[in-house]
Amino acid sequence: MVSTAPPTPTHPLLTSKFHGTQLPHHHRIISPHLPKPSRTYLSPSLSLKPNHPHQILSLLNHVPSKTTLAATLLLLSQQPTPFAFALDSPADNPPPQTVFSSPIQSESITTTTATKNPFSQSVLTAPKPAQQQSSDLPDGTQWRYSEFLNAVKRGKVERVRFSKDGGVLQLTAVDGRRASVVVPNDPDLIDILAMNGVDISVSEGDTGNGLLAFVGNLLFPFLAFAGLFFLFRRAQGGPGGGPGGLGGPMDFGRSKSKFQEVPETGVTFADVAGADQAKLELQEVVDFLKNPDKYTALGAKIPKGCLLVGPPGTGKTLLARAVAGEAGVPFFSCAASEFVELFVGVGASRVRDLFEKAKSKAPCIVFIDEIDAVGRQRGAGLGGGNDEREQTINQLLTEMDGFSGNSGVIVLAATNRPDVLDSALLRPGRFDRQVTVDRPDVAGRVKILQVHSRGKALGKDVDFEKIARRTPGFTGADLQNLMNEAAILAARRDLKEISKDEISDALERIIAGPEKKNAVVSEEKKKLVAYHEAGHALVGALMPEYDPVAKISIIPRGQAGGLTFFAPSEERLESGLYSRSYLENQMAVALGGRVAEEVIFGQENVTTGASNDFMQVSRVARQMVERFGFSKKIGQIAIGGPGGNPFLGQQMSSQKDYSMATADVVDAEVRELVETAYTRAKNILTTHIDILHKLAQLLIEKETVDGEEFMSLFIDGKAELFVA
Repeated sequence: MVSTAPPTPTHPLLTSKFHGTQLPHHHRIISPHLPKPSRTYLSPSLSLKPNHPHQILSLLNHVPSKTTLAATLLLLSQQPTPFAFALDSPADNPPPQTVFSSPIQSESITTTTATKNPFSQSVLTAPKPAQQQSSDLPDGTQWRYSEFLNAVKRGKVERVRFSKDGGVLQLTAVDGRRASVVVPNDPDLIDILAMNGVDISVSEGDTGNGLLAFVGNLLFPFLAFAGLFFLFRRAQGGPGGGPGGLGGPMDFGRSKSKFQEVPETGVTFADVAGADQAKLELQEVVDFLKNPDKYTALGAKIPKGCLLVGPPGTGKTLLARAVAGEAGVPFFSCAASEFVELFVGVGASRVRDLFEKAKSKAPCIVFIDEIDAVGRQRGAGLGGGNDEREQTINQLLTEMDGFSGNSGVIVLAATNRPDVLDSALLRPGRFDRQVTVDRPDVAGRVKILQVHSRGKALGKDVDFEKIARRTPGFTGADLQNLMNEAAILAARRDLKEISKDEISDALERIIAGPEKKNAVVSEEKKKLVAYHEAGHALVGALMPEYDPVAKISIIPRGQAGGLTFFAPSEERLESGLYSRSYLENQMAVALGGRVAEEVIFGQENVTTGASNDFMQVSRVARQMVERFGFSKKIGQIAIGGPGGNPFLGQQMSSQKDYSMATADVVDAEVRELVETAYTRAKNILTTHIDILHKLAQLLIEKETVDGEEFMSLFIDGKAELFVA
């Protein structure tokens, strides 16, 4: 829009460019033709180039005012390329002033003169300054990464704000526009932004619901404090805590023993059989607790401790339960392994806590099972003298008989390794009595079988006396397992009662493993096994002073293809005394299987079935020479005694305390004993080859021959005992 105002005095400088924008040649500002002024300040059209100083000085000399001078200098400083402008001298009759419709939009300038001018209708257009500044920036709110880098290097970006994951940034340009850019993995981006003076910040991410976040921040500390409060309440004996509770952080050093104010173990001395001597020793302790006046009147004192010693399964823990059921006093029971912890001092703390509880309930009984876990000898561990186990045993020694004494607390302990216990623990004053719970004899096994047969339906053919004689060396736990396996077999066979056959099968299952009924056995192998087992039985029956044959079987069991059962002498087992002749006969019986294979099938057709027999023969022969003094050349001395560290749990090696010459003599003596046994076995089998054939044929037909059938066959053959 163009409007013409009345002629008013105007500034002699007419220009449309003060921001450095060069006008095209046809848009130069040209003054209209006016009457010739009386005085001219500057030529109608003057072209200047900033690189010509003499032109600039000439221009400055013709500028009429300071305002014109300032505009001229500004124009020269911002225009790097040649430009043109015009200055008109003031006229007597000033031209009409052009009125601009808007300083931002393009302007149309119309001049009215008395004389027609071809340029009087020219239109002058000037772009917006803001658009000129941002004309080289990308359009839109999403920029490419390359465009973003170019804008940064040209100084067009004022600040950036990275997202929390660093994958996107929001930028603010110098003109106020905002855009987002997807940022690749560029390690040099931060350096580029810093070099170009860009303000950098990182967004904290989407916080979501402010109230929910506030509640979530408070919830975790509240739960943590509530949990700590609950744990401390339990540690102080509050609800859920105290003795018998679930424990807490303060219970780490407390004893985990089980306490019974009135013991209800369900076991009495009537339920304990086969350990009459051990039961008598413990019954005295119980009677002392019930009738103390009877003993104190004579000046007797109650034993402070009783140590139950014996092989595994003989009933040590059962006796302790019987004591708890009979004594009628508070009873504490625990395992010694409960005192063993990773941290030094925890075990000792638990021992102290256990005896503090026991003293508060005195008189009472404390039972510690498997005491060898903490009672081993001190000073031989790899951890020196300050490890956890030694701290525990030191505290145990102090509590049992220390400076403050231990009145009213009787300690029962059980172990099957008394040889590894510390001597200070075994002395009188701590364990006054050592009660040996040994394997039961025949009469004891009969009583144990009667106890464990309660509640079982037994057949009339079951004879406990015969079962007891077939189970020498069995403990109470073994006999209990025997009766239980027999009951399972009877149920498997859909029987209403347990017969002697189920008990016999259960016994063989325990000794040698289950039967392999579906095993594929060829006739040749079956024949070889039959002659092998017949050789064992025949040599054993004809050897004087040897155990009678109980049963012969060629049914595969476990790793064995066949078995020959002998009934060892009860007296020999209990005494542990074996004569030289018995050991020589034992070696001959063990070699009878291999000798039978050689006699029947030839030396080229023997098998590896006698490998276990050879191991047994070699062990017996070496013990006869090295330990028993049965060698004339070595004499009545023991060499190569047991060695190793008893704290490792077993004998690890044998000490070689003899010379190489003596070792050669030992080897020669062992070989001579084995060869003598081999010769004796071969002589017996070759002499009674007909009985060997009959017994092998009977085994092939029936697979199992008991002792009575074998003796009848032996008598019919008129066999005679071997005489050396």
